[in-house]
Amino acid sequence: MYFDFANVLVYLLVACGFIFGSLLLGRLIRRQRPSPEKLETYEFGEQTIGSAWIQFNVRFYIIALIFLIFDVEIAVLFPWTTIFKEVSRSSPIAFIEMGLFLVILLVGYVYVWAKGDLEWLKSLGEVRTNPPEEER
Repeated sequence: MYFDFANVLVYLLVACGFIFGSLLLGRLIRRQRPSPEKLETYEFGEQTIGSAWIQFNVRFYIIALIFLIFDVEIAVLFPWTTIFKEVSRSSPIAFIEMGLFLVILLVGYVYVWAKGDLEWLKSLGEVRTNPPEEER
């Protein structure tokens, strides 16, 4: 049993050795001639305007997190569907577990939908075309 863990440990050590070795070798071989042009922020070949420290709308992050959640769902569902026939013959527990997983994701999806985070353009309040009678 410990031999299996030793194989994983050796694999991780060799992988880390390749990563750090190639980074070290690249640092030793390449020329380092920093200039103001090389240290400048690059944006599609255009000159930058203003500061790079701007505040993005939080909707970008919410949509990205929702996408990530459902992307992970696909990554979990695909292997499960490939072995479903083999697993379901031995026990129906696999089907129940995956059903519970999908119900949890569905509840999250309904929550995000009800909260209105899937709408890209949210209204900022009531828009009135005519002022009320008291303001006239």
